Amino acid sequence: MRSLDSLFEALARSRFRSRFKLGPREQDDLDRHGIDVIREHAARFVGERLAPAEPANDGKQTPMRNHPVFVAQHATATCCRNCLAKWHGIAAHRALSEAEQRYVCDVIVAWLDSRHDPSRVEPPRQAELF
Repeated sequence: MRSLDSLFEALARSRFRSRFKLGPREQDDLDRHGIDVIREHAARFVGERLAPAEPANDGKQTPMRNHPVFVAQHATATCCRNCLAKWHGIAAHRALSEAEQRYVCDVIVAWLDSRHDPSRVEPPRQAELF
């Protein structure tokens, strides 16, 4: 596992990884739900799709859009076991430990946190009194 500073410097130099951006739908989901809820989603996705020793459809299990976590996984090379091995030094063909799952979520959330703007969300309207 790498330090986040070292990782994000390397990712910024990758033409492929650095091209990932949140689309309007993903940005809205992130801003509307907030980083804490999105972190819960990340933990669930990592646990179900990435943590097993031999994930189903490994290399194709992470969609490219429609959820901020999916975009972040591709941007941070946490999308499949081969990318985890290449970019993060986490060996494939064995289940991820709890610490490794936490690290992967930390990486995803760090990338998303820099793109989260809670001020974009309109506060709920209060009922008008007549």
